Amino acid sequence: MLDGEQFVRWCQQLGLAEPTRKYIELLRSSPPSRVVRSRTGNVSGRYPSRKMGVTIQFESHHNELAGIYEMEYDPDVLEYYDQPSGIKLSYQALSGRKVGVLHTPDFFVLRRTSAGFEEWKTLDELVRLSAKMPARYVQEASGQWQCPPADEVAQSLGLYYRIRCNTEIDWVFQNNLHFLEDYLQLSDLDIEENVRANITLLVELHPGITLGELLEQGYNCDEVYTLIAQNHLKVDWRGVNIAQIGSQLQIFPASQEVCQTETTKWTGASTLELAPNLVDLKPGSPVVWNGKSLSILNRGETHTALLNEEAKVIQLPNVALLELVQQGELTGVVTQSSSSNVVNDILAKASVDDCAEANRRYSIIAPYLAGEKTTDKQVVSGRTIRRWLLSWQKAQERYGCGYVGLLPRISSKGNRQSKLPEVTQKIVDEFIANNYLNLKQQGKFTVYSSLVRACEQQGITPCSYKTFVRNIHQKSNYEQALKRQGRRAAYKYEPFYWELEVNTPRHGQRPFEICHIDHTQLDIELVSSHTSVNLGRPWATFLTDAYSRRILAVYLCFDPPSYRSCMMVMRECVRRHGRLPDTIVVDGAKEFMSIYFERLLAAYFCTKKTRPAAKPRFGSVCERLFGTANTMLIHNLQGNTQINRNSRAVTKSVNPRNLAIWILGSLYQNLCDWAYEFYDNKEHPALGQSPRAAFSEGLLQTGFRSHKLIPYDETFRILTLPTTAKGTAKVIPNQGVKINHIYYWHNSFRNPEIEKTQVPVRYDPNDVGIAYAYIKGQWVNCISQHYSSLAGHSEREMMAASVQLRQQHKNHSQQFTITAKALAEFLASTEAQEVILEQRLRDVEAKEVLEIIDGVKMKRPEEQPLASECLSLPISRETSPNRDEIDSEEIEPYEEFW
Repeated sequence: MLDGEQFVRWCQQLGLAEPTRKYIELLRSSPPSRVVRSRTGNVSGRYPSRKMGVTIQFESHHNELAGIYEMEYDPDVLEYYDQPSGIKLSYQALSGRKVGVLHTPDFFVLRRTSAGFEEWKTLDELVRLSAKMPARYVQEASGQWQCPPADEVAQSLGLYYRIRCNTEIDWVFQNNLHFLEDYLQLSDLDIEENVRANITLLVELHPGITLGELLEQGYNCDEVYTLIAQNHLKVDWRGVNIAQIGSQLQIFPASQEVCQTETTKWTGASTLELAPNLVDLKPGSPVVWNGKSLSILNRGETHTALLNEEAKVIQLPNVALLELVQQGELTGVVTQSSSSNVVNDILAKASVDDCAEANRRYSIIAPYLAGEKTTDKQVVSGRTIRRWLLSWQKAQERYGCGYVGLLPRISSKGNRQSKLPEVTQKIVDEFIANNYLNLKQQGKFTVYSSLVRACEQQGITPCSYKTFVRNIHQKSNYEQALKRQGRRAAYKYEPFYWELEVNTPRHGQRPFEICHIDHTQLDIELVSSHTSVNLGRPWATFLTDAYSRRILAVYLCFDPPSYRSCMMVMRECVRRHGRLPDTIVVDGAKEFMSIYFERLLAAYFCTKKTRPAAKPRFGSVCERLFGTANTMLIHNLQGNTQINRNSRAVTKSVNPRNLAIWILGSLYQNLCDWAYEFYDNKEHPALGQSPRAAFSEGLLQTGFRSHKLIPYDETFRILTLPTTAKGTAKVIPNQGVKINHIYYWHNSFRNPEIEKTQVPVRYDPNDVGIAYAYIKGQWVNCISQHYSSLAGHSEREMMAASVQLRQQHKNHSQQFTITAKALAEFLASTEAQEVILEQRLRDVEAKEVLEIIDGVKMKRPEEQPLASECLSLPISRETSPNRDEIDSEEIEPYEEFW
């Protein structure tokens, strides 16, 4: 980003007027004017920008996010801001009326020689909007899209307005940016000087050497990718997909121009194993063999039929055909005439039986085509043979391929037009559209009865009920469900949209690139380990790697999904793997919108993508895993709730609540064993190998990226704790810092330099008796003013107690305020209600899960770690005891605390 002096110089270089300069300053200092959301089909999110130092919103991960990547790594872009304040557009609507709208562009961009607004749209959107608002969206002869009303507003400010289309996106380049971003973000990655010199020398001696050949020399992917990111080596960024080509990636010296690689699209249709030799085996495709032209007639399981220039059919075994192609004796032909296109269409529509019949007919008339007269007994009449010969000659003259004349074309015979009168068909369509396809959900026979009555009144002959039902079935299941039951009910019938063009892979190109987080309530009842009281069904949180389908982390608790579950599963991921994902896909639940969760992702530069509401296919990787966990593990345990699906069959003797024997800690241990051992080593049907094997191979092929490792220490644990809305709290003299209506104290707050200042704070949601404050470069433990009463109680229990306390005082005072003293007295009294006691039992069980996660209680580091650039703040080395070691007699009394 530009500092104040750099911004002033930049304005002077561009000669910006004073109003324009003030307008840009206002945009730079203002937050985004709106928060983007995931609607019916878009995936929104936040990208942690190192260039800007903030998270940048995007409304489409296939459009705007690609624009963010380009601006992030484009040296011409100095700054860019998402969702700037709106501009007023005035234009003439399609009806002729003049309208004015407030338009919020996607980005405001500062470039070296210009500044302006940029709006990203897909080509389909622009075509649709141009038909709806022709005065607002205009396509020039060059193909560039313009917005004349926005251009007018921008030019009045000395800025530009540009519409960016998805057709401008180079997806090969985008994939390479995604793949090497870990190395591009950190320019100070160190590689041993001798390793760098050896690799550079080896590439200079052998320009175009492949990555696989470098790996055979003993070097690793991380070293090579780092040198590429630092421009010590060159690759074809826009010509080859680095992740896809893998070990065949050609590498060149930094001083040499890279040879651009020609890329070809492969449709995969009927080419099978012959694709590398560019021989298309679709019917009608031309080939050249020994200098003579032939065409493919039909490809069977064992033989392939070819037609030569003399109109003779040649049967070649598929094995022999493959050998000819591999030896280069049989090649494909690129050019294609219009007549051959027609032949291709005819052959493509022909069924296997049609081709078999045509082959039989050809074998019979082949001697006649060669000018021979056969004396063998004919299997068909002479009249039939003459008819087949005539069909061959006509097809040869018309299409240049007599073989198509022998196809029987049974499907095109007969009168296949509707026999219903036009007026009857019209009224049938009207009744289906107006009476059947609506939210009343009337039955077919009811609508048909109304149709018959209407036809009789108008003197029209009605159709039969069978014909009426057949007309209904001509409507797709998706259309019927959409109009009769709504959008959500129709979602399961919604067709899949396959990505046929080069795009960002939906499951990533390597491990840790894209991961999914989601929650589910397991189908099992649990009991307390101390009182055997039924505590209900637990909630499980899974963090799954999309590339390898590996379960990276699991967390189990009784509390409904919250930011605490998200933080704990992230903490578990770092504990087990030492790093966090690059992109996390979540749904639109409020726990994923938590400021604590987003702050943690931003601190470790994780991109968050929010999938559309009520679109579970966007999270199919994690959604499918829920069913697998229930069917493979949970449904085999005593106390599972499968029988609750048929509530009428549930009796006291079979009620899962009465049969429950599992406790939370034991279930969590077994769930971890299943996830990390059994499922991890079981072959996955989508991969053809186990998730662990796919994960390990992916890291080996794409780099371990050890510079992304995160130490699992007390610093990271504190950073995964929640904080206040501002992230700081004011140190109040004689009272300390106030977090969630509770004061916390540490002796360092006596320092006059600390009093009345804002300090970063964190609190433990599982123990409200303690909190943490960042004082003079280190985190210190703070204790609550009523530590003896609040220690060990969770935030969830405090919320339940607050609700009960307000309920008791609602009739006495309308302005009753919850204080720490009131909460402490309420918890210590005998008035604690059942809900609080139940929550307390659940918290006790949850602590067993935390102990399993941590293995042993975390100890404070003996040596103070160095501070890093992304919030890795050191921990105090003072004698701040752990919660279990705190003795109230050792705490120095301080005025009104006691």
